[in-house]
Amino acid sequence: MDINNICVYCASSNKVADIYGETAYELGALLAKEGITVVTGAGGIGLMRKVEDGALDNSGKAIGVIPQFMVEHGWHHTGLTELRITGSMHERKQTMASLSDAVIALPGGCGTIEELSEIITWKQLGLYFNPIVILNVNGYYNHFIAQLEQAIEEHFMGEIHGKIWSVAETPSEALEIIRNTPVWDSSIRKYAAL
Repeated sequence: MDINNICVYCASSNKVADIYGETAYELGALLAKEGITVVTGAGGIGLMRKVEDGALDNSGKAIGVIPQFMVEHGWHHTGLTELRITGSMHERKQTMASLSDAVIALPGGCGTIEELSEIITWKQLGLYFNPIVILNVNGYYNHFIAQLEQAIEEHFMGEIHGKIWSVAETPSEALEIIRNTPVWDSSIRKYAAL
């Protein structure tokens, strides 16, 4: 499968430890150097800005998808390759997923965790088939991953659902996983009901 666009979920906070911003920038730069377009939530601050700038500073492309109300507040990055404005948060997430050949989740707050949880659910239901990688910078997602593992152990999810996502420690590892993860198909739906 050709990897042309990768959707990156991540925080819009500027107050996090430097390692998170450095890794976000490194990811954007790596994807640009590999000729892969970054798809983000178009944020003008935080890790979103770092990913976007990492791509743009290295002759890459960054497509941002953002609801109209956020644009009205001036929360968007104004130097993106392309800015797509949506009518709602739901439309934003759908657009980001539909544009992507894979998803990488960097650390973030409730919005990022919600996006990651939703795309995992969509893959479980056979609505999204592409690779999903949790970029576990500094062990940030340890508790979230443990929660997913507990859901499988206690049969809220099936064993096969543990293959929906992969975990990486670095941007290069995340990209390598994406390149080596097969795309699923609608046959996964038979496992949706336990």
